[in-house]
Amino acid sequence: MVKERARILVVGGGYVGMYTALRLQRKLKAELRRGEIEITVVTPDPYMTYQPFLPEAAAGSISPRHVVVPLRRVLDQCHVVVGEATAVDHAARTATVTTLATADAGRTELLGYDELVLAPGSVARTLPIPGLAEYGIGFKTVEEAIGLRNHVIEQMDIASSTRDLAIRDAALTFVFVGGGYAGVEALAELEDMARYAARYYHNVRAEDMRWILVEASDRILPEVGADMGRYTVTQLRRRNIQVLLGTRLESCADRVAVLSDGQRFPTRTVVWTAGVRPHPLLAATDLPLTDRGRLRCTAQLTVEGTAHAWGAGDAAAVPDVTAAPGALTAPNAQHAVRQARVLGDNLVHTLRGEPLDTYEHAYAGSVASLGLHKGVAQVYGRRLKGYPAWFMHRVYHLSRVPTVNRKARVLAEWILAGLFKREIVSLGSLEHPRAEFELAARGKHPHDPKGSS
Repeated sequence: MVKERARILVVGGGYVGMYTALRLQRKLKAELRRGEIEITVVTPDPYMTYQPFLPEAAAGSISPRHVVVPLRRVLDQCHVVVGEATAVDHAARTATVTTLATADAGRTELLGYDELVLAPGSVARTLPIPGLAEYGIGFKTVEEAIGLRNHVIEQMDIASSTRDLAIRDAALTFVFVGGGYAGVEALAELEDMARYAARYYHNVRAEDMRWILVEASDRILPEVGADMGRYTVTQLRRRNIQVLLGTRLESCADRVAVLSDGQRFPTRTVVWTAGVRPHPLLAATDLPLTDRGRLRCTAQLTVEGTAHAWGAGDAAAVPDVTAAPGALTAPNAQHAVRQARVLGDNLVHTLRGEPLDTYEHAYAGSVASLGLHKGVAQVYGRRLKGYPAWFMHRVYHLSRVPTVNRKARVLAEWILAGLFKREIVSLGSLEHPRAEFELAARGKHPHDPKGSS
C-alpha cells in the first residue's frame, strides 16, 4: 500500500516515458482507482514512435500510422499533456511546460509533482556544416521518414521529366551521412524501394541512381560486430552503393555535397543520421549531468544524489553493472525498454517503502535490415546473414512493438506486401495540405485560366 498520495510526472513519451507509465499504470491500478496516485505524462506528440520501423515505413512496407502507438489509448489511466517541458526546478518540484493551448499566447504553465521521471530522449547531433540546416534531412521521426520517401520519389519524377543533365544527375544522387543503424537501414531500404520503382519510369533506370554512404569512422554498424560490418559494406557495394569510410561531409551549400577526401557531388538529397545528443531540456534543470550532458543516474535508475528523481534511456548515463567499472549502458532501444520496466518497479517500491532493484541486462545482440529479404544479425554470439537475418529482424521487432493491436496490423501489412506489389506513390502534398486552397483563395490556381493573370 502507498504511504501517501503522490503526483508522478513523466517527462517524455518515448520508449522510457511510455513503458514506465504503462508499468506504473499496471502496478498501481488500485491506487489510481482510489485517487491515491496521479500520473501525468508530458510529451510533444500524442504518440510513441517505434523507431526501428522507420526505415520500413520510408520504404512503404509499413503504413506510417502503424509505426506509432497512441498514448491516450495505451495510457488510459494517465493524464497525457501534449506539450513541451522547457525547464525543471526539482528543488521546488515544478516543471515549466508549454502546451498547445499556451504556445500561441507565448505563455507557459507550471506542473507540480512529487516524483519525477525525466526521459526526454535525444535529438539529432548536428555540426556547423555549411548548407546542412538549409538542405539536410533528418531521420528520427515518422514525419521525416515519410517526408524522405516522398522526396526520393519526387526526385525520380524530376529526373524523368527534365532534359537538363545537371538537374537529372543531382536529382538521382542520394547522400546519407552516418553509418549507424539509422543511416544504413534508411539507405538500404530506400535504395531497394527506388530500384523497384525505377521499372515504372520509361527513362530512369536503377543504374542511373547514385547512392552514397559517408561515415567518419573506419566501420559501419558497430553494434553487429566488425565482421558483420565488413560483410554489410561488401553487400552494399555489390548493389553499386558507394560506401566511403573515414570520410566527413564538409559542406552541402548550394546543393553540392563536398567531402573531406575532396569529392564533390551535386545532389538534392542529403540525409543526416550522424548520431544524437541529449535533449536540451536537461541543461535547463537543476539535476546533476555528466560532461556529455546526460543525467547522472545510479544502477537503480535514480538520479545520483537526488531524491524523488529518476532517469533512463538516451537522456541518462546508467552504469552497466555487467561490464567493467565505469562502463555505461548504450543509449539504444533495447536498454531503454528494459530500464523502463525496472524504473517503474523501483518507483512503486519507493512509494511502498520497499528495497530497490538493480538494472542488470546483458547485451543480447543486434539485428539490421538491408532491404527486402536482406539483413545482418548477431544474436547471442551467432551471426546471421541475408534472408535468415532479415527474418530475425522482423520477428524480433514484431515481438517488441507495443500492443497486440500494432503487432496484428504490422503482421497483416507484411503478409499483404508479400502478396501484392509495392506501392510507389508519393503523397508530398500531405506536407503542405493547404497549398492548393491558398492558391485558389488568391485567385492564382495554375489550372484556372481566369486566375493566371
